[in-house]
Formats: sequence, structure tokens, C-alpha cells
Amino acid sequence: MAEREQIKPLAPVAFQARSDDEEALSMQLKLKKKKYIQCCGCISALLLIQAVVVLVLFFTVFHIHDPKIQMNSITIQRLEFLSNDSLRTDVNVTLLADVSVKNPNVATFKFNNSTTLIYYGGRVVGEGNHLQGKAKARRTLRRNVTVEIVPEKILAVPSFMSDITSGALNISSYTRISGRVKIMNIIKKNVVVKFNCTMTYRLFDEDFHGETCRPELYF
Repeated sequence: MAEREQIKPLAPVAFQARSDDEEALSMQLKLKKKKYIQCCGCISALLLIQAVVVLVLFFTVFHIHDPKIQMNSITIQRLEFLSNDSLRTDVNVTLLADVSVKNPNVATFKFNNSTTLIYYGGRVVGEGNHLQGKAKARRTLRRNVTVEIVPEKILAVPSFMSDITSGALNISSYTRISGRVKIMNIIKKNVVVKFNCTMTYRLFDEDFHGETCRPELYF
């Protein structure tokens, strides 16, 4: 008796179609997930690059550097003496200083009215005022400062006559400049620069020697 051939039943058509749809949907989800991960990675990389650029700019270009003050030259006018080596009090003594304010920042340094004091023998003998102004970005502003010195205050210094005999007057100056540096309305800093100078005025050549200046900066 011949064996009957066993016939395997075919899968229903509906089941095959549903299986194909599920596989296609699964592939679509995987592709979307992959694109989402890639998109998130690109955004994260861009944000990281932006953060690095901002940090580099903040610590280099946008970093606020100290404004620098320099005393280029200083002269004194109408310092006149009587025959007994006493200082004339009927003549106003004037001290002229050529001062530079160097701004190394990428923004303008605006400063307010300031004052320069002249000391002799530990006493204030003269005072001069500076008008407000501004030093442009990475530029140097030069100004002439005029200080009126009171002869009576110089005569009141106990060591004046001995200094006249030695031919040298030790003088110091103090300047205070306050202002603000503002970069793109984001970074703002108030800056105060204090400038102390010491020098010696030689009577025989009527000139200053040994100028030494020490700036101090405060934020």
C-alpha cells in the first residue's frame, strides 16, 4: 500500500501580510531612533563647540585687562627764588605732566573726573583735576595734566631749606582714575586705577630725575 504523501498546510495570506507590516514598522522605528540619536549627538556637539568658543573668548578676547597709566614727561614752571634762597610766594608754581592711558581691552574704557595730588615732605602742596573722557579699544589716550602748587605749603615743610642747600627736592604724586569697561552689554566691570609716582627735582638743571611709578588696580 503506497504511502500517502503528507501535504503541509500553507500559512494564511492574512497572517503573512501582518507579519510583513510588523517587520516594516519595526525597521521604521529603528531608523527613526537612529536618526534621533544622530540628531541629539549633532546638537550636543554644536552646544559643546559653542561653550568652548565662549570660554575661549571669555578668557582671551573678552577678558578685561588692566588699563595702564604712564607718566611720559613732567616739567615745572615758575619755580622762582629770592636772593636769600626763599621761594617767591607771589607767583603760582605750575607742574605739567604728560600722561598716557593705555586701554588693552576690546571695549572702550570710560573714566570719570579724577584728581592728582602732589606731595612734598609728606604734605599735599598741589592739586590738579582731570576731566572725564574715554580711551578707545586697544588705543592709548594722551593727556596733559596741570597741577597748581601752592608756594606757601612748600615753605611750610621743615626740610625745605636743607633741600634747597642740597639742590634736590623729593616729590611724589598720587592719581586716582575710576571708570568702567563694558563689552557688548554683557560683561561690565568698574575699574579703579591708582597711580603713585616718586621723583627728584634737581635745582641746577631744573629737571626731574629718577621717576618711579607704581600702578594699583581695583575691580
